[in-house]
Amino acid sequence: MMFGYIIFGLIAVVGGLVQSRLKSKFKKYSKLTLQNGMSGREIAEKMLQDNGIYDVQVISTPGRLTDHYNPKDKTVNLSEAVYNQRNAAAAAVAAHEVGHAVQHATAYSWLQFRSNMVPMVSIASKLSMWIIMAGLFIQSFPVLLPLGIVLFAATVIFSFVTLPVEYDASNRALAWLSDKNMLTTEEHAGAKDALKWAARTYVVAAIGALTTLLYYLMIYMGRD
Repeated sequence: MMFGYIIFGLIAVVGGLVQSRLKSKFKKYSKLTLQNGMSGREIAEKMLQDNGIYDVQVISTPGRLTDHYNPKDKTVNLSEAVYNQRNAAAAAVAAHEVGHAVQHATAYSWLQFRSNMVPMVSIASKLSMWIIMAGLFIQSFPVLLPLGIVLFAATVIFSFVTLPVEYDASNRALAWLSDKNMLTTEEHAGAKDALKWAARTYVVAAIGALTTLLYYLMIYMGRD
C-alpha cells in the first residue's frame, strides 16, 4: 500500500511540474508578438482554407485552455485569448486545433478510433471508480472489483490512444506553419516548444492512468 502511495505521489509531483512548466512556456510565448499580425482566429481560418476545408467554423469559447475541435458540429473552438491574440502561443494552439480538423477531414485512423471509443469511455469514466471502491469494501460481491478494473482499463486505453492523435495534430500544425512561412524562425521555435510541453501533459496523464490500473490489478491479484 505504501509503495502505491509513493508512486502516486511521484506522478502527482511530475504532473504538477509539467503543468507549471507548460504555463510558464505559454506565458513566455504569449509575449512574442507575431510579425504577420494575424490573430489565432485568422491563423486557424487560413490553415483550414489551405487544406481545402470549408465546412468547419472557427468560433470563440469562454475560459482558458478550453481550446478544442468538435467533430460533431465541425467547429474549431478557441479560448477567448487564443481567438483574439496575435502571438506565437496563440498561433501554436490555433494551428494545433485545426490539425484535428485536418485529421477528421482526412479520416486519420487514430482519431477515428478515439472517436469510436468516446461513448464507452464516457460511461466507464463515470462508473469505474465507484465500482472499484465498492469492490474494495464490499467483498461479498467479488465481481465488483474486476468489473471496475475492466472499466477503468478502457479509460487507460483511451488515454494512450490520445497520444498519437495529439502528437500528429501538433506535427501537422508545425509543418503548415513552416511550409507557409507563417512565422519567423524565433516565433516557430516558440510555437514548437509550447506544443512540446502541451503534449507532455498527455504523456504524464497516460502514465499516471496506467500506473493506477496496475495498482488495482496488484490489489486484485493479492486478494485472490
